[in-house]
Amino acid sequence: MTPKERVLAALNGGHGDHVPFTMYENKIPQCAAEREMRNRGMCIVERRVPVFRRHTPNVKRTQQVFWEDGKRLVRTYWETPVGTVTAVDEPAGFTTWHRERMFKGPDDYKPLLFLLKDEQYEPRYDEFAKAEQGLGGDLICRAGLGYEPMQFLVSGPMIGTEQFCFEWMDHRDDLMALYDALVENRRRIYPIVAESPVYHANYGGNVTPEVIGLDRFEEYYVPHYNEAAEVMHRHGKLVGCHFDANCRLLADAIAGTDLDYIEAFTPAPDTDMTLGDARAAWPDKALWINFPSSVHLRTDEQVEAVTLDLLSQLDGIDGLLVGITEDIPPHRWRDSCRAIMTGLERHAAEHPDLYD
Repeated sequence: MTPKERVLAALNGGHGDHVPFTMYENKIPQCAAEREMRNRGMCIVERRVPVFRRHTPNVKRTQQVFWEDGKRLVRTYWETPVGTVTAVDEPAGFTTWHRERMFKGPDDYKPLLFLLKDEQYEPRYDEFAKAEQGLGGDLICRAGLGYEPMQFLVSGPMIGTEQFCFEWMDHRDDLMALYDALVENRRRIYPIVAESPVYHANYGGNVTPEVIGLDRFEEYYVPHYNEAAEVMHRHGKLVGCHFDANCRLLADAIAGTDLDYIEAFTPAPDTDMTLGDARAAWPDKALWINFPSSVHLRTDEQVEAVTLDLLSQLDGIDGLLVGITEDIPPHRWRDSCRAIMTGLERHAAEHPDLYD
């Protein structure tokens, strides 16, 4: 089987000749070690080829690059007919730090709402299809539906977690107007992604239960997962969510969704659920886990042992994928990832009955 075929088998609730090992394209540099691991069966998850284009025809967007304390910063301006908002970001390797978000105060609600309502979406299927055809069998392309409407306000570039909490208490009506606009925008995105050549798509994630709470998760998140899933399933596509934080509080609510897979689930010791807990909570969903980040700092032998221990928590390996969705210390990624792959290969060799 090719690495991509193993991933697809597991996403559909089955298994291949061993548990798939995947890495985000931005977590591994192109080098000899990467080529070695791809030859060995690692599958790259490509997320940089979108299936739709977003633009705002009535908003002027400009950028200014400047340096501060030796760091390159980018200030972005969004000029709308009802006001201008700005943000400052710091590109930092594989990620971007929001140094200054778009929302500065109540006067910014009007331009932010205009910006959201002005968004237009166009399919970009040809570019995606060409990319996937040319990338071969050791890479799989994934689409994204964006953040959940509420999570966009919590984690996205507009407001941020701390300010969201203040606005939730002080200006909830204005905040909910942004939420409603985001809901309508997502509903325009669902069919574009569902009708695209992509096979699976992530919908949001990074949900922090300590901030959101169970009641708000059930009211403002679950219905949108189900609505997106209904559209995606109608076209034979899978949809999952990037649940990488503590999930125990939300576990039953997640179980009741129509999501097909739970992506980036990070088991103990880094969160409050083991892999066994997750399988018990979500028996009908594929588990695409993030290998616990803290374990990368252990010895190669310990990393391999943890890999075997994770798999030993399950009665079977159907619907299981092991991935890397977070940064790994630069001095450890080569040896740690090799050790994970050794553990997966060893498990397949020692338990052939599970892979028949």
